[in-house]
Amino acid sequence: MGFIIVYITHKNLEEAKKIAGHLLGKRLIACANFFPIESAYRWKGKIESVHEVVSIVKTKSENWEKVKEEVARIHPYDVPCIMKIGVEANDKYEKWIEDETK
Repeated sequence: MGFIIVYITHKNLEEAKKIAGHLLGKRLIACANFFPIESAYRWKGKIESVHEVVSIVKTKSENWEKVKEEVARIHPYDVPCIMKIGVEANDKYEKWIEDETK
């Protein structure tokens, strides 16, 4: 079994917690961490610079499609950032993720 973290950007902490709570409630993720960030990007022909919050959620690889679909369905951005990164962790932590996402 493989494990992933999913990197998701949000307009604020409230939105990040709302999405994480939704995913936790469906047992699609085991954990979420939140970090304030500043983002610079091109949007509709202009360069933007904004404060956002990134969430890093932890789950098993087999949940990727469901996590991606759920986030896209409820995320308020027109084009949300939902990126997966394959990871390995210590055995006890991987077992915990497995147990929490059943």
